[in-house]
Amino acid sequence: MSLELFSQPDFSPLQFETELRCRGFKAVAGVDEAGRGPLAGPVVAAAVILPVEFDLPGLTDSKKLSPSKRETLYPLIRSQALAVGIGLASAAEVDRINILQATLLSMRRAIDRLELSPDHLLIDGITPVPLALPQKTLKKGDSRSLSIAAASVVAKVVRDRIMTAYDRAYPEYGFSGHKGYGSARHRELIARFGPCPLHRKSFRGVREHVGAL
Repeated sequence: MSLELFSQPDFSPLQFETELRCRGFKAVAGVDEAGRGPLAGPVVAAAVILPVEFDLPGLTDSKKLSPSKRETLYPLIRSQALAVGIGLASAAEVDRINILQATLLSMRRAIDRLELSPDHLLIDGITPVPLALPQKTLKKGDSRSLSIAAASVVAKVVRDRIMTAYDRAYPEYGFSGHKGYGSARHRELIARFGPCPLHRKSFRGVREHVGAL
């Protein structure tokens, strides 16, 4: 195993979770998403409830980890967490209700799918999830809360796997490489072939090519 993978995290592990437990909350769920920025594919959110004694050195914001490190951490999170919920919002839903609302929808779906009902949420970002649950939003929460960091890894791994599977259905777009993000190559392929059903037709870089071919 890489020594880098098991380096010390850049935040105090479970600081927010511990504070909430001291206030009487028993099941604190960290919530994060992957896929707000891409031109194609769903937004994927994860909600994760960790045990009191959870310890997984090297766990941090998924954007700071390589794909192989995320894949290494993913099964460890799944096996050690008290509960994991995953929710998606499709590209069509992104187009219909906008990316912010689709992100919140995916988060609600992830929370609803937790096997253990949470009594408090820690949300990455600045926008609360529209649920009647106590919650705290944290800017850069995936680098400040271990539960949110775990959710960020789960969401990212699941979304990357989805986009790799979509590559087999739409091989002309190269989804397994760019995962739907707006790389120069991806934009070139959209211009050449036009958007497919996975593309977010309300996004710049896609909408210019709707009906163009």
